[in-house]
Amino acid sequence: MNVVHWLVVSGCCLAATALAMLVTAIVARRTGRFAVVDVTWGLTLALTSVVSAVVGTVVGGGDWRRWLLLALVSAWGLRLAWHVHRRNAGQEDRRYAEMLEGRSFATAVVKVFVVQGAAVWLVSLPVQVAAVTRTSWDWVAGVGAVLSIVGLLFEAVGDAQLAAFKHDPDHGPVMDRGLWSWTRHPNYFGDACVWWGVWLVAASAWPGVLTFVSPTAMTYFLVFATGARLLEEHMSRREGWDEYAARTSMFLPLPPRSSRARS
Repeated sequence: MNVVHWLVVSGCCLAATALAMLVTAIVARRTGRFAVVDVTWGLTLALTSVVSAVVGTVVGGGDWRRWLLLALVSAWGLRLAWHVHRRNAGQEDRRYAEMLEGRSFATAVVKVFVVQGAAVWLVSLPVQVAAVTRTSWDWVAGVGAVLSIVGLLFEAVGDAQLAAFKHDPDHGPVMDRGLWSWTRHPNYFGDACVWWGVWLVAASAWPGVLTFVSPTAMTYFLVFATGARLLEEHMSRREGWDEYAARTSMFLPLPPRSSRARS
């Protein structure tokens, strides 16, 4: 890998990310809603795939994987952004309301936009590296592409099932249907699969193996930092949650545990 080529690609991705977060901060300031950054999250990661592919082509040194990752990450990012936009429906996310209560806008910029901008750059490292390297193991890239597609479908189906549940007037207090009966967070699990697949595509060339920190960080965000654990603190107050959590895997999809197995 030509380090100078990667620095050019990475610098352009960082600049594009900073610009996207700046625009989002301005929108948040005017609307009073910091949840808009969740829409920008998917869009900005899709943007980094576009920047990586285009700049990688200009500087040279990469191969067909840059276009594969452009398709995979763009599909994931655009779907996620549209889903989050529809879900939030112009309302503030309670997580941001609680986190930023009583804080100044300057503090909010650092805690929300700077942190998420840095996370975007970190998570997009495999995409950046793949844009300036040539694969040594095509089959690894193929496995990665399949894993990303499976993750995207898993996430999309989970979101669709949850949306249908919310629109069902006879639904219970806890969503435990379909994929949600196998894992309490099918959307987050699918998300993780997408990015481990992206890493495998990058890892089909030796320098890409070193970017494992990116899917590791993404999985940490999804499970421990801003994803599952934070959501479960809220969901645990609902009637029936303890029984659901006792029979359903927290993250990895597993067959529901029987009452006998739980006792």
